[in-house]
Amino acid sequence: MKIESLKEMISGGESITVEFKQSKTKLNRDVFESVCAFLNRNGGHLILGVADNGGIVGIERLAIEKIKMDFVTSMNNPLKISPTVYLSVEEVEIEGKIILYILVPESSQVHRCNGKIFDRNEDGDINITDNTNLVSDLYIRKQRNYTENLIFPFAELSELKAELLVKARKMAANERSDHPWKSMNDLELLKSAGLYLKDRQSGKEGITLGGILIFGNEELIHAALPHHRTDAILRKVNLDRYDDRDDIRVNLLESYERLMQFITKHLNDTFYLEGDRRISLRDKIFREVVSNLLIHREFANPFPAKLIIEKDRVVTENSNKSHGNGVIDPENFSPFPKNPTIARFFKEIGLVDELGSGVRNIYKYNKIYSGAEPVFMEADVFRTIIPLTMQAGDQATTQATTQATTQADEEILKLLEFCVVPRTRSEIQEFMKLSNREHFRKNILNPLIKGGLLKLTLPDKPTSPKQKYYA
Repeated sequence: MKIESLKEMISGGESITVEFKQSKTKLNRDVFESVCAFLNRNGGHLILGVADNGGIVGIERLAIEKIKMDFVTSMNNPLKISPTVYLSVEEVEIEGKIILYILVPESSQVHRCNGKIFDRNEDGDINITDNTNLVSDLYIRKQRNYTENLIFPFAELSELKAELLVKARKMAANERSDHPWKSMNDLELLKSAGLYLKDRQSGKEGITLGGILIFGNEELIHAALPHHRTDAILRKVNLDRYDDRDDIRVNLLESYERLMQFITKHLNDTFYLEGDRRISLRDKIFREVVSNLLIHREFANPFPAKLIIEKDRVVTENSNKSHGNGVIDPENFSPFPKNPTIARFFKEIGLVDELGSGVRNIYKYNKIYSGAEPVFMEADVFRTIIPLTMQAGDQATTQATTQATTQADEEILKLLEFCVVPRTRSEIQEFMKLSNREHFRKNILNPLIKGGLLKLTLPDKPTSPKQKYYA
């Protein structure tokens, strides 16, 4: 959360989607009632360290880690919040004071706090446990809005891929060493992840559509959802049909792997340093693109999800339950969880970040990758367009370490290793086996200096004949 956006939110006061708690030295007793109400209604923003009137009181620094730990522990305790939810706590400093910010997404399930059901009304949390009509309406709304919660009572655990359940535990443990899934059996994991539910109206219980889509074998998936499909297409030469294609009809975890393999096969990667760490721009971008394509779709709609690689762009399309219409502004939009339970599962195993971060990450990294801005279009079919071609005039805005050089990644890495010891221009040029001095200076040396990868031993005398360069 950006500090300016947070300040604006605080100045706007409490509302149906914003709640303040002082929690100066410990969590307020009613914090989890607000979390429960947000989960059951439209989601919201919980801000600790702020008084009811919007005054920033801050969290005492010695209490910060304990408050964060108590919050996360309680959210993982089914006696406190049921079903449990994994939420992240973000530490933000404003006016010299520390506040804690928690984004609570709308849930596709009905949650209880200490055995009671809370709903959100204006700026208050209402206990509706004993109001049969309101509770019934809440269950009906969740069931109607989220097909991921459809229960399949006759689906068997044996129809899920056991190796994927093992893999999910390992991935979750890699994200958090004390993750509770590590010690759970398969059924307990499914229940904890919200992928095995009981309908309190009908009494039916079983694996949900979400659980089947994540872990199911092909036979089970297509018994539950016959039209489930993701089409990966390469269309660069044969524009009438395709040059390559992968018709993917498997579970979401295996779909993710196959889509990333298709991307790796057909798109070049780009060398980039973020700080002092080398990253794959291609993987940064398409990790988000593929995850969004898989988890933020309306599964009840038979429209097949598509990923199409064209000559100068990549386009994805998926069915969508629209909450707006038109082009999305990455800097000013409110993310809406299409399948909150599936999205939370992907977050737990490290394949996505916080809700809404995907669009912003794609926007950020694609401007570096190609110099062009992606486009996100909200409608009944959600479209993402990722340009692959540098836009004229945009080169100066991209990181020169990658965009201005024609050398392969490994050559650049070797050059930087060579320059751990300061080297002259002629030494570097000779190492690169390049005879054209002007080409070397313009297309390699200057971009590396501008990008901060090479530094000058005499920064105040850039043209000195004694000048050397080091990494």
